[in-house]
Amino acid sequence: MALNGFFEIFQKGKTFRPKKKFAHGTIRYSLHKQACASLNSGINLKSAVCLPEGEDLNDWIAVHVVDFFNRINLIYGTISEYCSETTCPTMSGGPRFEYLWADGHKYKKPTPLPAREYVSHLMDWIENQINDQALFPCTSDLPFPKNFASHCSKILARLHRVFVHVYIHHFENIVMINAEAHVNTCYKHFYYFVKEFDLVSSKELEPLQQMASKICT
Repeated sequence: MALNGFFEIFQKGKTFRPKKKFAHGTIRYSLHKQACASLNSGINLKSAVCLPEGEDLNDWIAVHVVDFFNRINLIYGTISEYCSETTCPTMSGGPRFEYLWADGHKYKKPTPLPAREYVSHLMDWIENQINDQALFPCTSDLPFPKNFASHCSKILARLHRVFVHVYIHHFENIVMINAEAHVNTCYKHFYYFVKEFDLVSSKELEPLQQMASKICT
């Protein structure tokens, strides 16, 4: 699936929040363009996630965290009108998995929230980190923090929960707009990336593992 096709499907006034972009002329902008070119060329997704020779791993992870943040925003924005306090009173993935929100500030203890509210807090939390120059330096002359990979692991694990909720509770809404192939491709890209760099635990991936074993071959 070309990226152009992905955005044509999802960018129809449904975006959950504005798309984050990379500054022109930066290493990360170049890597973003390189990653997009690989995907648009039809290259195997499992190969597309591999670190390009000579590039910095933290830059590569940063590019993909922002990219997945944008794409999952688009996907959730498409079904958000069907995700209300009535239809989704908890952030769950079926009866076995419920996600509680905690951010260490407003919600210091894990708190049950309606799915829509959980996702809103999640996207605010991620956006604040992406905009924090101490965590996501925008130029190569600023160093990444030593715990950058662990920060990104937490972001990606929580983004995966949005996939879980969408697949288990809203997949029929995705099918209604004939976007299931696009969502599947986005998930495969995400899955291959986090597995390649061991960024999300098997426990977090468990709710969709049966599906992943079928589509991520």
